[in-house]
Amino acid sequence: MQIAENTVVSFHYTLKNDSGEVLDSSEGRDPLSYLHGSGNIIPGLEKELSGKTTGDTLQARVEPGEGYGEVQPSLVQEVPRDAFQGVEDIQPGMQFQAQTEGGPLLVTVTKLEGDTVTVDGNHPLAGETLNFDVSVESVREASAEELEHGHVHGEGGHEH
Repeated sequence: MQIAENTVVSFHYTLKNDSGEVLDSSEGRDPLSYLHGSGNIIPGLEKELSGKTTGDTLQARVEPGEGYGEVQPSLVQEVPRDAFQGVEDIQPGMQFQAQTEGGPLLVTVTKLEGDTVTVDGNHPLAGETLNFDVSVESVREASAEELEHGHVHGEGGHEH
């Protein structure tokens, strides 16, 4: 069966940046499962997987616009330290959920200078070209419930 809209795909992957550094991998874990065509994975990788079948391997290069997007400078802000009430020791790399006009946004502390904390609301991989090595483990028809919910159920997917 070919990967197409409304199929459930399970695959193993290794993700590297352009320097060859491994950013993520499914090695030693269950394969990642998703419902093709439902926006459950980044668009560029989903496009590359279309038409593939069980047993296929591929290398996919995904540019930022088809991955986690370009870096948006407007999502980098300096905020006063007292905005972090109840947090004694703020360190770069810490993540917080900020309330914005557009709803909740996960931000990462990138810098501390005196009473000013710089936070970045961009995805950590925004602006990065992503290089995937993928092995398709299985492809099957989605169940009616999976189609209704828009995601995979069961092993490697979502449990209700």
